[in-house]
Amino acid sequence: MTRVRKRWGVQVPGSPRTVVVTGASGGVGRATAVAFAARGDRVALLARGREGLAAAADEVQRAGGEALVVPVDMADAKAVDDAAQQVVDTFGHIDVWVNNAFAGVFAPFTEITPDEFKRVTEVTYLGYVFGTRAALRHMLPRDRGTIVQVGSALAYRGIPLQSAYCGAKHAIQGFNESLRCELLHSRSGVRTTMVQLPAVNTPQFDWVLSRMPGQARPVAPVYQPEVAGRAIVHAASHGRRREYWVGGSTVATLIANAVAPGALDRYLARTGFESQQDKGEHGESANLWTPVDGPHGRDFGSHGRFDEESHGSSPQDWISRNRTRAGAALTAGAAVLAARRLTRLVRH
Repeated sequence: MTRVRKRWGVQVPGSPRTVVVTGASGGVGRATAVAFAARGDRVALLARGREGLAAAADEVQRAGGEALVVPVDMADAKAVDDAAQQVVDTFGHIDVWVNNAFAGVFAPFTEITPDEFKRVTEVTYLGYVFGTRAALRHMLPRDRGTIVQVGSALAYRGIPLQSAYCGAKHAIQGFNESLRCELLHSRSGVRTTMVQLPAVNTPQFDWVLSRMPGQARPVAPVYQPEVAGRAIVHAASHGRRREYWVGGSTVATLIANAVAPGALDRYLARTGFESQQDKGEHGESANLWTPVDGPHGRDFGSHGRFDEESHGSSPQDWISRNRTRAGAALTAGAAVLAARRLTRLVRH
């Protein structure tokens, strides 16, 4: 029986895809899983937190998708392989794999222990490597499939207090470029693309390990996780494109870093500490080693505590997904103006 799903408000026929989303128990991963479910897709939810996974599965089903819960630590290569096999055993194949799971520490580099730095790297970088390897094991024999690496403006531009996370995101960028070249060389039908995100309103700022005096927060402007989810779903359907930038702040940051990286260093040295902190005490226990949405925790959902200031849409994202000469010119012009403004701020 042919299933019918809605796309952009229009009923169109089509068969559901099998989608794997890592880090699916909360934040961007959860919003992305629900966005895929709204298309009628089958969604495998991979994460550590059982409470969050159960709630995410319920949301996926209510959105119109089919959910499969697979508890897994993405830093465990064997467990990730087993998780991928469980998805194939249940749904028959994997069409889309979204790498999104991460961990972080908010602290100056000298205050992060070697074990903490290693753990962030294992989850945030090697988790993507292990996820990609598991996906390719099932996609390459079929010669089709798309792997979406969820990145960040911080994949190009490091900021203070997040050295472990920034290092991992930079590593993902290099790894993905290398893999993409290899797939193109072999003329593979498997695609890999990367989505660079801005600051997003997720629960991570309430559970991240932090040694800052204030409460961790994203650098404004902040976007809702649904903005990221829509971009990731679009990228999964258009995997030939190398990269997507989401949010005007991402465009401005990346172009400013390319044009005047030294000026950006000085600007972030002056503003980067204060802009990542709010007044108040730290949130609940850090999830670096144990998930806060585990058996003795609670579900945190997709959104963090920044709803009032967060943007629910991104004109730049729409332009990025619907590129025209006029759109590209507008985006580039806005980015150049932002870079000039940043340079003036540094000089002052």
